[in-house]
Amino acid sequence: MKRADAIIGTVACGCLAFALVIGAAQTALAQQPSETSVPGSAAPAASGTEPAASSPAASSGVSAGASSQSGSSLPGAALIDRLNQALERAISGEDGTGGLMSLAPRGTQPSRGPVVVEMFTSQGCSSCPPADESFMAYAARPDVIALSLHVDYWDYLGWEDPFAQPAFTSRQKAYARAAHSRSIYTPQMVVGGAQSLIGSDMSALDGMIAGEKARPALVVLNVSGDDGRYVIDLGAPKPLDFPAVVQIVRYAPHARVAILRGENAGMVVDYVNVVTAWHSVADWDGRSETRLAARIDGDQPAVVIVQSVLPGKSGSLPGPILAAARLN
Repeated sequence: MKRADAIIGTVACGCLAFALVIGAAQTALAQQPSETSVPGSAAPAASGTEPAASSPAASSGVSAGASSQSGSSLPGAALIDRLNQALERAISGEDGTGGLMSLAPRGTQPSRGPVVVEMFTSQGCSSCPPADESFMAYAARPDVIALSLHVDYWDYLGWEDPFAQPAFTSRQKAYARAAHSRSIYTPQMVVGGAQSLIGSDMSALDGMIAGEKARPALVVLNVSGDDGRYVIDLGAPKPLDFPAVVQIVRYAPHARVAILRGENAGMVVDYVNVVTAWHSVADWDGRSETRLAARIDGDQPAVVIVQSVLPGKSGSLPGPILAAARLN
């Protein structure tokens, strides 16, 4: 059977399938994260600067004309012709979408990907250096995305952590509210956005990572592209209970700091995967298939994280991480 016959001849099946293909890539979003310099070996005073806020620019992911051309008032032959033309443009990318064939096929099984482990730490915390050292081993694991987030609430002790950002303190507090906890501390690790533990308890961390890997995945996350330009495709075989947010995180793979004052004065500490920027680039309803286009500038590695959003009394709260992948 020719494509024209397949599309129009099966009416309920073919036309609906075409509509689903055209509607699959709901949104395209070009993201230009600001490049933040975090030196690999430098004195703290010359360390990284706080990243500038980014402004994602939204654009249409699928040409609206592709579906509007197939109006039901067209006679059969003209409708077939228009459908075929629109389908060819969508598949080839001539309509500006970059092609739809890389979208996750229906029936694709979700894959959780690496487990995200966030270490909340501070150069002003005397308990943190041993945990930071142990955490280095997890940065090399392909099944783990290990991220160091430096908080600022220990700066008053005499040493201002050059990697600390108020946004990371806010993120840790939001995790505490989501867990109905009234306290935050360092070192603290959060595994998969859902479980927390003391940052020095690596034995418990191994168990939590294994548990996250065994948990059924709920989201299909496909990443394609290279050289700083990526296409991120999202899908959920079953609608999610909560919406989600798509985040792009930049980090410095390694930094060495000589701490001159405070509780850790005189120490030289190595850090891995120091987060320099955490951008929320798109909201996702957790139901429709969605395509995002991301442009990553600079040499710092990046990861994409899809995280559920929970309701809170004073605003949304971070929930379990549904999927994650490395971009470069």
